[in-house]
Amino acid sequence: MSFLSNLFKFGSQNMAIDLGTANTLVYVQDQGIILNEPSVVAIETINGVKRVKAVGDDAKMMMGKTPDTIEAIRPLRDGVIADIEIAEEMIKHFIRKVHGKRNLFRYPEIVICVPSGSTSVEKRAIRDAASNAGASEVHLILEPMAAAIGADMPVTEPVGSMVVDIGGGTTEVAVLSLRGLAYTTSVRTGGDKMDEAIVSYVRRHHNLLIGDATAERIKKDYGIAVVPEDGIGETITLKGRDLVNGVPKEITINQAHVAEALSEPIGAIVEGVRIALENTAPELAADIVDQGIVLTGGGALIRRLDEHLREETGLPVSIAEDPLTCVAIGTGRAMEDPIYRGVLMTA
Repeated sequence: MSFLSNLFKFGSQNMAIDLGTANTLVYVQDQGIILNEPSVVAIETINGVKRVKAVGDDAKMMMGKTPDTIEAIRPLRDGVIADIEIAEEMIKHFIRKVHGKRNLFRYPEIVICVPSGSTSVEKRAIRDAASNAGASEVHLILEPMAAAIGADMPVTEPVGSMVVDIGGGTTEVAVLSLRGLAYTTSVRTGGDKMDEAIVSYVRRHHNLLIGDATAERIKKDYGIAVVPEDGIGETITLKGRDLVNGVPKEITINQAHVAEALSEPIGAIVEGVRIALENTAPELAADIVDQGIVLTGGGALIRRLDEHLREETGLPVSIAEDPLTCVAIGTGRAMEDPIYRGVLMTA
């Protein structure tokens, strides 16, 4: 049996997958990141039979614009698998896309990162999805650890360092030392909650209903953590459906409104950081005063968030070099580099 499995493994490229709520990134051994697509699957139902119509970028385009027969689904919610069958199809599609059609017999080893707050059932769901998608071995790595490795933090040394990874579904706050997590907390607030906050703010104050895609665009282009100095900032034009008259309508809001809308989810993230700092051992806390806090994940790109955290905690806060790909790069390094092998686990 081992001969056969070795035969199948021969020539297959090992992969590291950052299975995110918003985007999935695939890192291939010795090649780096070669796939970065939204975690969306479009399912088409014809005569009661469901089949996958599109995955990734193509499916993201369909979000909120599908006819009755097509449904665009995000199989991950809050960083964990909500729909295992569709998640499996998505992982299969991405593996096939990376390996190409020719490698029918290839069974790669796969490392997948999971949120630190996931239960053993959730971890098993991720492992099973990858196994069924054609992995010979599946290892898991905790998301904050992967983010810290990707951000070049000294995780193997006896020095405390703190990482805040703001993803689509969750924000992971962790204190790391000696290849392990000294303390970790997972706040179920991330990019999705920020989008929802913008939607509900516009609905409450302007009686306008906007879609998630519009809210996400506002967050990416104009999202700011504190009210701009002049109290207004840039002005933004929004299109949506007027709830009073029921007709499409266009309004303008400014960045101060966006800051107000985002204050609640950002407050939850700050609270998570505070709780982590309160529960940190004194020696590690002393190291964090020197090392500071590193922000990774897409949420780190929100303007002046580092400034806001600096004011709230009084600690130095920096943003990782490439926050969006940090976790995928860290997962890949953990797979390639024997120094980090100790951080991988099996479900």
